[in-house]
Amino acid sequence: MPFRTLLLSVSLLALAAGTARAETQVADQVDTVVIVARDKAGLLEKAPSHTVFGIDKPLIETPRSASLVSDLTLERYGVQSLDGATKVAPGTHTASFYGVPGSLNIRGALAENYFRGFKRVENRGTYSTPIGGAARLEILRGPPTPVYGAGKVGGLVNFIPKSARDEGRFLAEPEGEITATFGSYNRKLVTGQFGAPVTLGPAEGGVWVYGEAEDSHSYYRGIYPRHQTLEASADFDFGNGWSTAFGGMVFHSDGDVQTPGWNRLTQDLIDHRTYITGRDTTLRDVDGNGKLTPNEIGAYPYASALYLPYYGFPATDAVHTLDVGVGTTKLDRRTVYISPADFSKTNTQTLYFDLAKDLGGERSLTLQLFHDRQDNKRFVSYGYPSAIDAKVSEVRLTYAFPTELGPVRARTLTGVSHRWFEGRRRESYNSGLIALDRRDISFGATATDTIDSPFDDEPGGVRWENDNRSTWKETGAFVTSDIVAGRWNLVLGGRWDHYSVESQDTGYLSYTVAGRQSADRNKATWNASLTYKLPVGLMPYASYAKASALEMSQAGDIAPGLVADGSWLSSSALSEAGVKFQLLRGTLIGSLAAYRQTRTQIAGAISPPTVQGLRSKGVELEVRWLASERLSFTFAGNNQRTTVRGPDTSFQYIPAYTAGVAGAQAYGGSYVVWSFASLPGRSGDYAYTLTPKSVLSLYGTYTSKGYDWGQAGATLGVSHVGRTAGTVQNAVHYPSYDLVNASAFIARGPYTLSVNVDNLFDKFYVTPDADTYANLGALPGKGREWRATLKRTF
Repeated sequence: MPFRTLLLSVSLLALAAGTARAETQVADQVDTVVIVARDKAGLLEKAPSHTVFGIDKPLIETPRSASLVSDLTLERYGVQSLDGATKVAPGTHTASFYGVPGSLNIRGALAENYFRGFKRVENRGTYSTPIGGAARLEILRGPPTPVYGAGKVGGLVNFIPKSARDEGRFLAEPEGEITATFGSYNRKLVTGQFGAPVTLGPAEGGVWVYGEAEDSHSYYRGIYPRHQTLEASADFDFGNGWSTAFGGMVFHSDGDVQTPGWNRLTQDLIDHRTYITGRDTTLRDVDGNGKLTPNEIGAYPYASALYLPYYGFPATDAVHTLDVGVGTTKLDRRTVYISPADFSKTNTQTLYFDLAKDLGGERSLTLQLFHDRQDNKRFVSYGYPSAIDAKVSEVRLTYAFPTELGPVRARTLTGVSHRWFEGRRRESYNSGLIALDRRDISFGATATDTIDSPFDDEPGGVRWENDNRSTWKETGAFVTSDIVAGRWNLVLGGRWDHYSVESQDTGYLSYTVAGRQSADRNKATWNASLTYKLPVGLMPYASYAKASALEMSQAGDIAPGLVADGSWLSSSALSEAGVKFQLLRGTLIGSLAAYRQTRTQIAGAISPPTVQGLRSKGVELEVRWLASERLSFTFAGNNQRTTVRGPDTSFQYIPAYTAGVAGAQAYGGSYVVWSFASLPGRSGDYAYTLTPKSVLSLYGTYTSKGYDWGQAGATLGVSHVGRTAGTVQNAVHYPSYDLVNASAFIARGPYTLSVNVDNLFDKFYVTPDADTYANLGALPGKGREWRATLKRTF
């Protein structure tokens, strides 16, 4: 493809030029003053990170694939949510999780969200993870460090909140800013932040407060996202080596409504927006309450009037057949599956506390406490209600010390941690009431395609079919050591954990083992990474990791069925090799990595869930080049392939054409398989085509010198996303696409006006849904959007 060739050529030329001019350069001789002065877009790391191994170490010298995204880069590149990380971090791309960017997809699977190195309550698509208050995001491709606890290979996003401590120093004087953003589709967003030094007797430190509020419409008609975020932090040094840090973040959203986007998928719909219209009038809203209750549909549970299991032969009936308004229409890009009955309300609270003692001689002792809670209630009118109340807490004690033996030096972290979870997940989707294709979205929601909800609490209505109360504990000991001998660098780490889990589902129709299920197990994990620093700024490395993780549902709970059959704790492995480079006096940095990994994920709609195996391999390239005092470039690209390891025995909804039934005779109801492996061509391994094989992004930023009137700058970038497809045989496929984004700013004194335009050329594209309905729904991409932000600093 010409575009891909162009991007790779630019990157390779830049790398070749850097190598040619760096023959006498040594990474230890980088002029950091010059680098910082040239970094106008926040592309370079200001201070070492401990995200990868738990030990402070520059990412460019860390033998694993990781990316830093600073708050300045987020601003210059117009990154508004986790999905935007594709612009600057290779290997990241997310299929639509019903339009809500809760987690980032890294290396073909959903990654985990962390806050200052602690794992948060699971959020796959419950709410849009807030990133506006981040000082930086750290994106790790691979398992978490043993210090952070158990986790799957694949990746994580670590959110670092803003604070009054910058690169180890406190603010010298108060500072802050306020912003107001207005944009297309009635976009309204205001933020404010303030930091100040604080002295309390012998204690010196500072505080920082950040707030954000949005009340907007959306590109998609009928969706109105609103949220508020408040973040606060305090850092103090007490003297005699004692220091503390504490703070937290509260978040509320009202309007993060899930939508499958478009239903009734055909290739003609994706290629030409030709949508099959029509409604079924066989079922009626007899009581006139604006929705279908179980008695109006048929037998409950199992709703036999809507739901036809498919065993390899076509079948249809009057309820499945469309009988009014059958035809075709050109579907508007802003029209998606939504109704006035849909809602989503989320509250989260995140708290942390650190107490550290510097023991001298590079030795220290640190106690850390963490707590995260999530409360969400949501309803999607095709028949999916959910209520989540979950909380997780962790205490971690870490001791750091150096070791020296002749020419060998080491920095080691060792410690213990205890993490505990308590949660309740209520959902309803087991009874066969869900029929995604039943609604004609070109006509809009009607009473006969809106399903009843347990939130209405009406006699004879839908009840909570799953009601799972789950607790689990993880107690472990860990050690990580960074060993340096000349140009060699070996990082070793491992942990031992004792897990105990307990779950019971008392739902009306849970399809899982009855009674309280409990289990416990011990598990050890480890990793090893080796680097050699060449004198020309090249650092080849190799890394291997074995990891383990709990198989959690959307609330972070564990299904009783998994506890009963022993599949609640899984293993994963990663092999990675690559080279990092730091050339042209540190102004050209990046990495080239190749990896192979195996891991698992939860699959299937009907309880109990199925643990599905994944095997991935790929190549990733990241380049950041400060070409001059005014001009910088970034490139992020990957080529990957993810395979589902068969047989995939998960329950799945399938499209009508897979069942051999024409749309007009099928869209009134649903077709399902109890085992995905029973479909033609899916009895063994198959390609996970919901993730593109390649995603490439090239961005350039220009910043003028300072003039009497002020300063100006602009950023222009293009992202290429490869072809995707559904997972059934002969599935609908989604063509590759290129998106161009642009931004510009002008600053005068304390004021800055910036303008961002996303999808500059209004490119039409479609992204497949994830999870159970991946073959039934797809989200049309957002068209051209603009926003203008006025910022006042003080």
